[in-house]
Amino acid sequence: MVIKDWTKITPTLSQPVLNCIKKQGFATMTPIQAAVIPLILSCKDVVAEAVTGSGKTLAFVVPMLELLMKRAKEQSLRKDFVYAVIISPTRELALQIFKVIEQFLEEPELQHISLSLLVGGRSIEADAESMKKGAQIAVCTPGRFQDLLAERKQLNLPGRVKDLEFLVLDEADRLLDLGFTATLNTILQYLPRQRRTGLFSATQTKELQDLVRAGLRNPVLISVKEKASISTPIALENYYVIVEPQDKLLFLLNFIRNRKIWKGLFFLPTCACVDYWAHVLPALLPDITIFAIHGKMKQKRNKVLESFRLAENAILLCTDLMARGLDIPAVQWVLQWEPPSSPAALVHRAGRAARAGAPGCSLLPLLPAEEAYVPFIRANQQVVLQDWALSGDRLVVTDKLRNKVLSVLHAQQRRDRAALDKGQRAFVSHVQAYSKHECGLLLRLRELPLGHVASSYGLLKLPRMPELTPEHRRQFGAPAAGDLACIPYCDRQREASRLLKLDEYKKTGVWPSKKKKKIVQTKPWEQAKQNKLDKQDRRKKRKDLKKKNNEEGKGKKRRAVTQEELDELAADVALIKKLKKRKISDDQFDKAFKVDK
Repeated sequence: MVIKDWTKITPTLSQPVLNCIKKQGFATMTPIQAAVIPLILSCKDVVAEAVTGSGKTLAFVVPMLELLMKRAKEQSLRKDFVYAVIISPTRELALQIFKVIEQFLEEPELQHISLSLLVGGRSIEADAESMKKGAQIAVCTPGRFQDLLAERKQLNLPGRVKDLEFLVLDEADRLLDLGFTATLNTILQYLPRQRRTGLFSATQTKELQDLVRAGLRNPVLISVKEKASISTPIALENYYVIVEPQDKLLFLLNFIRNRKIWKGLFFLPTCACVDYWAHVLPALLPDITIFAIHGKMKQKRNKVLESFRLAENAILLCTDLMARGLDIPAVQWVLQWEPPSSPAALVHRAGRAARAGAPGCSLLPLLPAEEAYVPFIRANQQVVLQDWALSGDRLVVTDKLRNKVLSVLHAQQRRDRAALDKGQRAFVSHVQAYSKHECGLLLRLRELPLGHVASSYGLLKLPRMPELTPEHRRQFGAPAAGDLACIPYCDRQREASRLLKLDEYKKTGVWPSKKKKKIVQTKPWEQAKQNKLDKQDRRKKRKDLKKKNNEEGKGKKRRAVTQEELDELAADVALIKKLKKRKISDDQFDKAFKVDK
């Protein structure tokens, strides 16, 4: 029987921690909390896998505070030392964890513990000053923490972490997906081995198992699922719908209007796609507030996220930056433009809804050629997708409806060249992202009707791309009428710069920004990727052949130097020494040297 009462945990929790848990309204523990907290309090390393929204944050925050309070009773905590480090893949998730810990530290008995947030997006000097003032708990992103460890010699952070009690790697699989493997290995080298470590994730991968072997000591493995056959919360309903590519936007617009979504997330393939749809969607959905966030936004991300949390009847357009760990309880629907590049990301995307037992839904539109993705994701990630068509909600697409939406998109692009540029970049980046899907056997770029996809973006013209074939141009139809070069920027400065370049182009026939660049014929991304793989393969074969020849003695051998040649070299050296000591003249040296030769 699993104990769910906070007061019955063994070892028992302190009263300040119990008081804060009660204030936050957590009456009982979730299964992951009931399993993990006693183990960490018993000084065990833990690897925990649980579905999204299952309460993993409290599962490490509560025992972390208990460990620090226990240490404070045994010996006072030094103000300049770091006793707990929580590493998160994104600054948004780090900020969320930071705010959770802040609520606990408001308790009078816990106010002596100092807390610091160390993330990118601000100067490293500010974080260094924060550490100098005291940070017994550090919530950080891996890159910033490594910089502080390695670069700030005046801070001496390696000396400050020598008594570290507890290390947490939150969303550990995402840390590895983002390429932080080397960074984490560097960080682990600075930390003491006598510590407790907790590794938390919603999915397990081979890379994650390698990290476990490197950073944890005899860990206890815990996997908590609400149902053995699925990897998403029971309260989460996952749907898919088959739509034609040119009608995908129409379906999603109709879906949003009919659902009257109060708050939802809309995942798009790339940052450029987020920028474009954030520009044009407000005109198509005037009753809904549209927010946008992606990884290339540096300073604005926290402000956008807070505004979305406070807003009503809003949709947040985002990339997979938002797919991990973030807790926005009011999110009812998660929409996706297409399957994510990694199958595991679908679990995390959908998990932004149905948090902490609340109901929620996700919807994934698929093209007819992508229908095989449904059984694949069931087998690969244990995610069951239900057919939305069975609900009876169908969209009858007419030419009148399609033209009405396209006219709105075209009008915005004709009004401001920035919208035209964003649409072109969004489409190109979408095609590039599609070519890099891990499920390349199911989601094939060659089978994607790029002309119809461009129509769904409402483009005025097709961009120049080597992937586009005459068939794709036929699907798209004739470009929009009129001289597109005459479309101005609303921004006066950009428009003035464009007009100057346009005048020079008319005179010289070369666009100014491309004058000094070497013109290289573009290649399709698939071909470029294949060329790169071929080059790596050829290099490996040459290396293997060289190694084999060396082992068999067939490699190039240096010719052995004969004794006669050594004697001749010694005679030449003796002549040079005599010349330096003025024992012979220059003429004698030249004569002797020529005779020897």
